[in-house]
Amino acid sequence: MKIDTSGVQNFIDEGAIWDIVNKNSVADPGRVREILDKALELKGLSLAEAACLLQAEDPDMNQEIASAARKVKKAIYGNRVVLFAPLYITNECGNRCAYCGFKDTNTELVRRTLTPEELRREVGVLEDLGHKRLLLVYGEHPKFGADWIAETVRTVYETVSEKSGEIRRVNINCAPLDVEGFRKLHEVGIGTYQCFQETYHSETYSRLHTKGRKSDYLWRLHAMHRAMEAGIDDVGMGALLGLYDYRFDILALLAHAAELEKAFGVGPHTLSFPRLEPALNSEIAFNPPYPITDTQFKRLVAVLRLAVPFTGLILSTREGREMRRELLDIGVSQISAGSRTYPGAYTDPNYDRPDVQQFCVGDNRSLDEVVREIVRQGYIPSWCTACYRLGRTGEEFMKLAKNGFIQDFCRPNALLTFSEYLQDYASAETRGIAVPFVLEEAQAGPEKGRKTLMDRLTRIERGERDLYF
Repeated sequence: MKIDTSGVQNFIDEGAIWDIVNKNSVADPGRVREILDKALELKGLSLAEAACLLQAEDPDMNQEIASAARKVKKAIYGNRVVLFAPLYITNECGNRCAYCGFKDTNTELVRRTLTPEELRREVGVLEDLGHKRLLLVYGEHPKFGADWIAETVRTVYETVSEKSGEIRRVNINCAPLDVEGFRKLHEVGIGTYQCFQETYHSETYSRLHTKGRKSDYLWRLHAMHRAMEAGIDDVGMGALLGLYDYRFDILALLAHAAELEKAFGVGPHTLSFPRLEPALNSEIAFNPPYPITDTQFKRLVAVLRLAVPFTGLILSTREGREMRRELLDIGVSQISAGSRTYPGAYTDPNYDRPDVQQFCVGDNRSLDEVVREIVRQGYIPSWCTACYRLGRTGEEFMKLAKNGFIQDFCRPNALLTFSEYLQDYASAETRGIAVPFVLEEAQAGPEKGRKTLMDRLTRIERGERDLYF
């Protein structure tokens, strides 16, 4: 089906972005420190300021950038980190994306779309592990439209485990829809709609996406506009790093965020920045044309935290354990845990099969292992969904966040959801470490609301669930 994008404007000015990159290629230490001083005021950065920091190669400057990012993250998010799991619904796809294992020419990939009963079993496994927030992931195939996607969302919400309760927030990563299609997803109660442009460089985009609806750059570029027009308050954007020069794509991602704020009064709820990972029958995935070093990757995450301080930064299990640990400190606020990247993976006893997965996972630890490590790092694991369920989303959420709301509400809600996890799902080893940690954190928090928090923690110990501020 041909998509009509006549009259749709490309708001990514590639020439202007490259001009900003080139004019800020020399990161003078004095200017870097001026930019960092501004960033510490939690006012964000301009594209030129972000470009300067992205190109600060000096090791001492990198340390200062990382230090500033730590301060900004702590000031806004404290020591909480949100956890979720991806759930792949189908790997059937009509697109031909050079870097993806799901591309239509990959005849070695075992294609599968979950039936409603298979979907319920997958959700049940995730609920029994302790997950409360899922990201549903879909390949793009003409036979699957908004009505079918909406029905899978209903199935997830309706699947309730006798032991483990229910999924409380369903986020979606699916191909762009028209406004009416997005409205249908909004009506069934999705949380965040997530879609990545992959690369914002139009020539590279066209070369890598040669067939299917995804080959239309402008249709994908305006997906967030249509989603927000349909009433979806929270959207998540990203770029797949390694396809093109990361300096360009990160600045274009920030330009996209600014465009949404201009049009709707609020930018994206989250940003993602996955690096290209090996995928079955994809030469480019094994040999990225624009590889990114670990040093560059850590710096760009820190720059994103400084540039859009109130926007969530998501890190997937593409990255390994050590990198995930480091990036939690310098900017990341949400991570996936115990991830599996193909349909039916969570009920598959022979997990880790390259013939079915979209890409290789770098961190194969279980949810409980991830929880245990981040507690040892001093972080509170959170499965909180209170804001979404109380309507504190989009522009309303951003207004509250800028007034210290995250510390006053999100932190105690994190402790409440973590206490649930410890009561219902955690291993003995994790409980031994984390139960005293929760008590210590609760007592160390602001005096305002402390009595209510302690009371609700006690109620959770006695069997009550789903308590929040």
